[in-house]
Amino acid sequence: MIRIAMWSGPRNISTAMMRAWENRNDTVVVDEPLYGPYLATTGKKHAMHQQIIAHQGADWRPIVDGLLHDEPAPVSIYYQKHMSHHLTDDVDLSFTDQLRNAFLIRHPNDVLASYLRKHPRATPADLGYPQQVALFNRIREQTGQIPPVMASKDILLNPKAMLTSLCEALGVPFDEAMLSWPTGYRESDGIWAEHWYNRVIESTGFAEYRPKPNQLSLEEQAIADACLPYYEVLAEHATAA
Repeated sequence: MIRIAMWSGPRNISTAMMRAWENRNDTVVVDEPLYGPYLATTGKKHAMHQQIIAHQGADWRPIVDGLLHDEPAPVSIYYQKHMSHHLTDDVDLSFTDQLRNAFLIRHPNDVLASYLRKHPRATPADLGYPQQVALFNRIREQTGQIPPVMASKDILLNPKAMLTSLCEALGVPFDEAMLSWPTGYRESDGIWAEHWYNRVIESTGFAEYRPKPNQLSLEEQAIADACLPYYEVLAEHATAA
């Protein structure tokens, strides 16, 4: 089985990407499997935090073991939607050596503006940028290769071309089924879906890209600016649109 891990920060198009992969007949997906251990370790009081920890568990080790060894369905691809900020300091990143890793990025200004609508405060670590770069650098050092990096803006501008490039980089065939999907929730959605997925459940494909004005305060812009160097490390290697 091909095990693909897509590493994203919050408020990206990560759930739409999960929908795209799940719409393939050869793929099964898992939604943010390390969320519970992240909440338990950090003490973050996200919406439904107690339910999430109870549902997923507080220990990352058995979860990672399942990500590497479970055979969840008679399919050939196991797509794992991961949030990079869920990689707390105690998580042994060596498990990623057994996955085909890819990175999904979005400009910090856009991520923060969206994030603050759900959470009143944020740090670069909350948005996952330092963790994303640390993992990217580790994979590059371990493999001697640059893992695929996809900018969400470019995917929205040209879904077919970008997903074709992503599939090629991951060593799997592109499937036209990735470009559209039926509306609604999925059994594979995390139990937090009712809080976070209000737009995705109404979607039938990737939304048209529309630039948004920067409405960050000076204090908020300083947070986004602190994320920018990490973003630029990854953006330098992003697949061309």
